[in-house]
Amino acid sequence: MRICLAQLNYHIGNFENNFQKMLEAIETAKSQHADIVVFGELALTGYPPRDFLEFEDFIHRSDEYIQHLLSYTHELAVVIGAPSVNPVPEGKDLYNSAYFLYEGSIQYVQHKTLLPTYDIFDEYRYFEPNTEFGIVEFKGKKIALTVCEDIWNIGNENPLYVTCPLDEMMPFKPDFILNVSASPFDHKHAAERLAIVSENAKRYNLPVFYVNHIGAQTEVIFDGGSVVSSPNGSIFKEMVYFEEAIETFELDEVVAGTQNIEQTKDKIALIHDAIILGIKDYFNKLGFTKAILGLSGGIDSAVTCALAARALGGENVTGMLMPSQFSSGHSVDDARELAENLAMPYHIVTIKELYDAFENKLQPMFKDLPFNVTEENIQARCRGVLLMAMSNKFGNILLNTSNKSEMAVGYGTLYGDLCGGLSVLGDVYKMDVFALARYINKDGEVIPINSIEKPPSAELRPNQKDSDSLPDYEVLDEILKLYIEDHKGPKEIIALGHDSALVQRILRLVNINEFKRYQTAPALRVSNKAFGMGRRMPIVGKYLS
Repeated sequence: MRICLAQLNYHIGNFENNFQKMLEAIETAKSQHADIVVFGELALTGYPPRDFLEFEDFIHRSDEYIQHLLSYTHELAVVIGAPSVNPVPEGKDLYNSAYFLYEGSIQYVQHKTLLPTYDIFDEYRYFEPNTEFGIVEFKGKKIALTVCEDIWNIGNENPLYVTCPLDEMMPFKPDFILNVSASPFDHKHAAERLAIVSENAKRYNLPVFYVNHIGAQTEVIFDGGSVVSSPNGSIFKEMVYFEEAIETFELDEVVAGTQNIEQTKDKIALIHDAIILGIKDYFNKLGFTKAILGLSGGIDSAVTCALAARALGGENVTGMLMPSQFSSGHSVDDARELAENLAMPYHIVTIKELYDAFENKLQPMFKDLPFNVTEENIQARCRGVLLMAMSNKFGNILLNTSNKSEMAVGYGTLYGDLCGGLSVLGDVYKMDVFALARYINKDGEVIPINSIEKPPSAELRPNQKDSDSLPDYEVLDEILKLYIEDHKGPKEIIALGHDSALVQRILRLVNINEFKRYQTAPALRVSNKAFGMGRRMPIVGKYLS
C-alpha cells in the first residue's frame, strides 16, 4: 500500500482555494501511484478557524466541499480534516473530525478525542470530545485514524487528559497509524514532534504517518515537517520545513525501516525561515504586496527590514529614515547603507520641525517642567504619524520593529514606535535579534556591522543608551524567559541566582505594561509562549507585591 502525505498551505475560510490545492494534490498522488492521500487537520476550513465555526453557513460550506471531494475518490482514498456536526442535542454542536473518503462515499469519520485548551489552542470552546473508537478497513489493511493531539497522550502520561485514544484503538489490531495534524511552529517544537511520533511507533510497534500544515495564519505559523516513522521508532522521513510538499511512501518500506532522514534544527535558521514565511503569508492572504517601516540605523529595524525584503522583495519594502536633533550621523548612514544593500526605496524626513511644533503648542501647559519621557514619546509619535500617513496614502502595511524584550518591559511608545499591522520581532528576544543579524550576514554583509556592534539606543535624548533604563540584555532576556516561557515566579527566579531587586523590578515592568501589549500588532509566533493569543494576562492583575 502506498500512502501520500500532502503538506499544504491553507487559507482560513477560503474553501475554493483550499479545495483546488487538494485537487492538484490528488492528481500528484495519482501520478505517484498512491492508494491514499492524506491532508491535515481542519484542512478544508484552515486552522484555526476560531469563531467562524459558530456560523452555520461556514459549516454548510465545509460539508458541501466534502461532497465535492467525493467525486475524486474513485481511484484513491482521501483522508481530510474538517468539522462535522454533532447529531446529539447535548454537548457542543461540532466535532473536529477526520473523514475517510473512498469510491464516492464517506466510508468512516473519526472524531478528535483530546481537545487542547492551552496556549494558542481553544478547541473545547467549539468541539465536543470523542468517546467512541474504531478503525478503518481499506484494501486489506486496518488503519488507526487519529487527529493531532490524540497521539500526544502516550499511555495516559499527559496530565491534561484521562484517555489515550490509541490505547482504545489497539484491540482492533490496526496495521498502521494515520495522524492528521495542524501543529504550530515554535523553535523547539519540531524536535518534540519527532519524539512523540517515534514514541507512538515504538509503543504500538506500528508505522506512523503524520501530516502537518505549512503556512502562516496571522501570527500562528505552521512549519510542515510531516513525519513518517517505522515501527522501531526510527524516523523514516521528516519532510521539508516551510514548504508545500507531496510525497508518497510505500508501507512495506516504512515497516522495514530502510532509511532514516531528519531535517536539521538550528534555532536561528528556523526562526529566520519562519518569520519570512509569516510575513509572506500575512501579505499574500490579505492581498497586500508592499510594506513600510521606520529605519533608525539600529539592529531591530535592520533585521526587520532584511527579513521583509527577503519575504516580499526589496523593491516592495520602503524605509523611512526620520532623524531628530538627538539622532547620530552614523545612524542615518547605517540606515541608508542597509536600504542600499537591499535595493529598496527609502526617504529621509527630519522630525525636528514637527517636534518643535508640538513643544510650542504644549509649552503653555508644560511651562518649565523638565524634559522627560513625555518629550521622548512625542518624538516617537511624530514618527508614527509620518509612517501611518505613508501607509494610508500608498496602501503599504506598516511593519512594527519592536523585539520581545522591549515589548515585555514596555520599552516602546503606544501610537509611536509600537504602531504597525504586523509585529515581525515581537516574539524574538534581543539576544536572538543579534543572532538573526549575524545569520542574515552569513553569506555577505547585508546589515551594516555598525548596526550590530554599537550599543543599542532609542536616541530620544542626548547620549541615550538602552542600558540607561534596562539591565544588559543577556541578563534581562534570561529573567524574562524564566518568567514568560517557564512560568517561574519571583522567588524561584531569585533562587536561581538573580538579584532580588532586579527580578522584582523586571517582573513588575512586565505586569504593568500588559495594557500596551493589548493595543499592539499581532506578533509572529516563534516561541512556545508568545505575547498575544497564547498568553492571556489581566491588565489590572496584581501578582507581585
